[in-house]
Amino acid sequence: MLVGPCGESGVRIATWNVNSLRIRLDQVLAWLAEERPEVLCLQETKVSDDLFPWQPIEALGYGAVFSGQKSYNGVAILSLLPFEDLRIGFEGLLSDEADAEAEGLAAQKRVISALIDGVRVVNLYVPNGASLSSPKYAYKLEWLACLERALGVLRSQGDPLVVVGDFNIALEARDIHAPERLSGGIMASEAERLALKQALGPELRDAFRVFEPASGHWSWWDYRSGAWETGRGWRIDHIYIDEQLLDLATGCVIHQRLRGNPQPSDHAPVVVHLAWPPAEAEQDEELESEF
Repeated sequence: MLVGPCGESGVRIATWNVNSLRIRLDQVLAWLAEERPEVLCLQETKVSDDLFPWQPIEALGYGAVFSGQKSYNGVAILSLLPFEDLRIGFEGLLSDEADAEAEGLAAQKRVISALIDGVRVVNLYVPNGASLSSPKYAYKLEWLACLERALGVLRSQGDPLVVVGDFNIALEARDIHAPERLSGGIMASEAERLALKQALGPELRDAFRVFEPASGHWSWWDYRSGAWETGRGWRIDHIYIDEQLLDLATGCVIHQRLRGNPQPSDHAPVVVHLAWPPAEAEQDEELESEF
């Protein structure tokens, strides 16, 4: 069950593309010390496993599992709660001949998942795609098709499921500061949006949109052209939760202020708050204690 490390009910699961963990390590440590989320999923760590800075993270009480490479990509999960059934890439989820080539798509360090107190937490760094005419765009669509099959296997296993990360896709017009100009281009093309929707299926819901329907809430601001200063952002960092967790979600927030740090990541953390145990379970326990 999801129970906080000090015994309090509830858990916070966060996602943050840090755009180089070693450059942003002090900011990550400061935020962890201040906010103390039970789980933090990182993307674009850009550090090989032998150089991962686990010691100062561990000093704050967090365990760390990671899959990285030099200069590019890289994912990690930091947690105050125990890890089980760690999976790197699409390991164990793609087995037939049709997926043999897809396994090759997983050579880049973009996927890591673990069971954390019975909940499957999947951390993703989805390819950017570069441009609609780039071979990287075709790669992105193939990768998303691979993700669809992998998530299908995870859903069939029945564990509560949380899928987080930098998706490099704005699913709707309200997720972009200038949809009339940017819709249809990279990160907002119909093919990308459809591929992600198919991968998620009807069971996974955007936790932020459960609470906030309006536009104007961004998680990424391009370093170029003063995007942060002029409020020209995108919402491409998402947290998706399945139906088992949907009723337990009590809030989802974007910590935009961190984008204003000196030498910041171009992304801000996103955090979902989940209440545990459900009220019905608490009531059952109280009734049982009376007899």
